[in-house]
Amino acid sequence: MQYIQKEELHAIREIVLQRKEELAENKREDLAESHNIYTELTTFRIELLTTYADSLLMEKEAANEVIQHWGNNMANLLVNRGLPLNLALEEISYYRDVIGEIIKEEAKNNDFSLDAFYRVISHFNTIVDNAIQFVSKSYVKDYTEKINYAQYAIDELSVPVVRMTEEIGILPLVGDLDTKRAQYLMESALEKGSQYKLKWLIIDLSAVPIIDTMVANQLFKVIAGLQLLGIEVVISGIRPEIAQTMVSLGIKIEEIKSFSSLHQAVQYTNSFIESLM
Repeated sequence: MQYIQKEELHAIREIVLQRKEELAENKREDLAESHNIYTELTTFRIELLTTYADSLLMEKEAANEVIQHWGNNMANLLVNRGLPLNLALEEISYYRDVIGEIIKEEAKNNDFSLDAFYRVISHFNTIVDNAIQFVSKSYVKDYTEKINYAQYAIDELSVPVVRMTEEIGILPLVGDLDTKRAQYLMESALEKGSQYKLKWLIIDLSAVPIIDTMVANQLFKVIAGLQLLGIEVVISGIRPEIAQTMVSLGIKIEEIKSFSSLHQAVQYTNSFIESLM
């Protein structure tokens, strides 16, 4: 576009680049005071200011590429440091006003026509709007991935298969079992049972407060899968209220050895293996 090649735009770019350290420092001090925190984002501020300045002379597609790169890096920094998205949005909007004033002053000094001024400020506002869009999308993506990773780690810790001996493992379940966690239970039990080459797995329900139809069905799917792998399953921790619930739901476990305590289940599996030696 012809207006992007004007000498006046080069002058605006040079003014922004010359003042970028000053502008970045002003924002750092303002942020520290208003948020009562010290957040070192100076490098990203300078990069943003440089990108804003350079983008004045770029076509839309090229400007979008450099803004997207900045947005991805900024979002990654915020997520890794546990900082909110509004911090970046505040930075972006702050420099919209600052550079907008620079453009306005240069337009006055160089007698820009109204049409020329509108095209320049419109192009710049598009750049800023894209910066908001890119950093927001990237932040949500990075934050979601971090939450999912953390949830996976929590699920893994909450469904541990503990190897008691070479042949016996224990799977202590704690808390409620929702659909997602029940699915992870299936995956973890089958994977670890096969990996450890177990012959027995004790599933302990002592810390499971409720057994409903969904939990019971998933539990028996896990047991069936383990049996297909040649792993015998013993259930422990069947409290009276859980036993009553299972009976009322029509759940039958006659074919599966069960005990009221983990201690009894461990004694049983040990004695059974010893009898075969």
